Amino acid sequence: MFTGIIQGKGRLLEKRPSGGGMLFMIEADFDLLEPQEGESIACNGVCLTAKEIQGRRFTVDVSPESLTRTNLGEKAAGSLLNLERALRLSDRLGGHLVSGHVDGVARVLSRRPEGDFVRFVFTIPAGCGRYIIEKGSITIDGISLTVNGCDASSFTVAIIPHTLEVTSLGSLQPGTEVNIEVDLIGKYVEKLLSVQEKEGSDTSGGINPAFLAENGFLK
Repeated sequence: MFTGIIQGKGRLLEKRPSGGGMLFMIEADFDLLEPQEGESIACNGVCLTAKEIQGRRFTVDVSPESLTRTNLGEKAAGSLLNLERALRLSDRLGGHLVSGHVDGVARVLSRRPEGDFVRFVFTIPAGCGRYIIEKGSITIDGISLTVNGCDASSFTVAIIPHTLEVTSLGSLQPGTEVNIEVDLIGKYVEKLLSVQEKEGSDTSGGINPAFLAENGFLK
């Protein structure tokens, strides 16, 4: 589990085929304090298992599923990746709950400077639109962000100067693909409601789609 608060960037030093997937060697731009072989590290929002940790360098196996469902397969040696080590129970939850399981890949439609800030418009990956709401949370390449606005096909986020500096968002240009993870809580709520409906439960006095829509949780 992660929070979407990026600890630093990592450079992809080496990328080679391995066991039907790929093996990445990555070098972080920050110290990996108390490293644990086999710990989880989110790389561009994808939860991966770190091994062969030596100083700031480590390797990860990237499965065929991750190569298909994320932008990692398109990354070349020298690319920068956003890195976050797994959340500890004693850590601050500065962003929102992020699983590191990418839901789809979006594309940058536009980038517009607004003073020191930058406003991005992204496409919405297939099947993700119902989970993206105005002022809700979303994860882009591992970064916890707030949705400023959305419609049926796109959504907008405004990026502060600090985030532009410490993450890969500062280099994004129209046409670039990014990993998207929608809010985990929304998916669980939807699943619970669908189970209630299939089992014929009486939801008239509790949480149901009508209640969520009335209170602004559903569009």
